[in-house]
Amino acid sequence: MGELLTPLQKRAQKAVCRLADSVLVNAEAVREWLLGQGYNESKIQVIRNGIALDSAERRDGGKRLRRELGLPPHTPVVAMLSRLNRMKGGAFFLEAAAAVASRFPEVRFLVVGDVGCGEKSYKEELEHQANRLGLGERVLFTGFRLDIPDILSELSVSVLPSLSEGLSNILLESLAAGVPVIATKVGGSPEVVEDGVNGLLVPPGDSHALTQAMCRLLERPELARHYGQAGKRRIAECFSIERMVRRTEQHYLNLVQGARPGQARVAGEVQA
Repeated sequence: MGELLTPLQKRAQKAVCRLADSVLVNAEAVREWLLGQGYNESKIQVIRNGIALDSAERRDGGKRLRRELGLPPHTPVVAMLSRLNRMKGGAFFLEAAAAVASRFPEVRFLVVGDVGCGEKSYKEELEHQANRLGLGERVLFTGFRLDIPDILSELSVSVLPSLSEGLSNILLESLAAGVPVIATKVGGSPEVVEDGVNGLLVPPGDSHALTQAMCRLLERPELARHYGQAGKRRIAECFSIERMVRRTEQHYLNLVQGARPGQARVAGEVQA
């Protein structure tokens, strides 16, 4: 949603997009943000992210993964999967985890992902925070992982506590794997998660609300399963990669067919 862009980068993006005949964005929320920045409404088109559904199918690598990470066989696992920067809300996840751990001492927490260039100090902040909160061995910072389908197959709850978001692929991947999700009501997340239907939405920056949502799903596994299955159907119906490709292909065909002879056209793409 542009929070990480410097003023110079925002000006450069706007200048480039003025040259484009089409600006593709991945969520209605991003479109609304661009309109608020003064972009030409007639140029902006929304084509939401899609994922390959077979890549999200549950794997049989769970036992190996649990051994590697030191997780007991039947321990509930709650995870935040994202790049580690302040806008992803990791501090609020840890605050909620500490509160949940006091009620469910058997639960373990994963922070899956790593920092970008120049952000190492933030990961250290989160690790120090986890120690101050007394989470100790209950939380594991896994760093960057390539076996996300295996991780998803072992989760009881997937949490996306972002303070800002476009349209998150890990949110789509979690739902496609049938994992119940909790997300913050920011950006494009409400376009994927319908609160109380296929997941739970909480206000951003509210660790208490996040705690309550996590406890609700841990206390009611049948509700968690219901949300997981509803989420899986939602992804199959609206966020498959085939649907995204068809819409993108048709969009380019429309641009080509609308071009005047000899006129060069430029398609610009903005992704959050």
